[in-house]
Amino acid sequence: MHHANHFYGHAHIMAEYCGLDPADPPRIDGYLQHGWNVVDGLGIGTPYVPGRPIFVWSEQTRRRAWSMGRRQATVIGAPFLYLLRFAEPEPAKAVREGTIWYPFHGWEGQQVQGDHQRLIDEIRETEPGPLTICLYWNEFRNDRVRAWYEQAGRVISHGYRGYQWRDTDAKFLHKQLAELRKHKRVASNRLSSAIFHGVAAGCEPAVYGDPMYLDKEHVPTAERIRRNWPELHGKHLDQQAAYASAMSELGADYVASPAEARVMLGWAAPGGSA
Repeated sequence: MHHANHFYGHAHIMAEYCGLDPADPPRIDGYLQHGWNVVDGLGIGTPYVPGRPIFVWSEQTRRRAWSMGRRQATVIGAPFLYLLRFAEPEPAKAVREGTIWYPFHGWEGQQVQGDHQRLIDEIRETEPGPLTICLYWNEFRNDRVRAWYEQAGRVISHGYRGYQWRDTDAKFLHKQLAELRKHKRVASNRLSSAIFHGVAAGCEPAVYGDPMYLDKEHVPTAERIRRNWPELHGKHLDQQAAYASAMSELGADYVASPAEARVMLGWAAPGGSA
């Protein structure tokens, strides 16, 4: 199994959905897209064994994968949608307030570059009510960056993504869902998985502010995102158009049944594939 299949507890969520042990998910027979991207679902630089299956979130991603020579791509929908299928429903009388904000983040291989204070000032000018800033683990562990955002509101992290099958917070998306359900709005300075998850969880999305950049990032790709998804950029969006676009990117029409998912992932045999 590619270690990225465990990122954010995706394999664990799929196992639970399929009626298997979420604490010990079987090996997935292929590569499961671990985050929204605008290439082939794997992401730039991801090691890939030619000919192995790729399980992507959306038809758009499958078409891009096909154009890039990845002919074994199958649309399965985002793991977050599977979590929504078996998670406890939101209480009928739940009251949402304020905004949960996800600043664009770096990772082990690339650090984000930008003016955090300028972004914080714009957030404070725009967002009424309580503000929660959810930092990615990479920035949450940086005392200097965390201190910047602590001046604006409550600062949290959903946990560590995991790496090489170690230290994965298998409840990452469970924690994210719980937080999203507390807030009326979800916002970021970059279109990302968190925005799409927020829409699926019932939040009003917004994407605005200094987009910032990663070290050695392919800037034209980042700029293309704003051109291709204008309905998801801005401080106050057409919610109907934003919802339709977000759910399409998550692959809402392609969520498989437990039996179908077990077959696609190679888990049809008792105990899954070896």
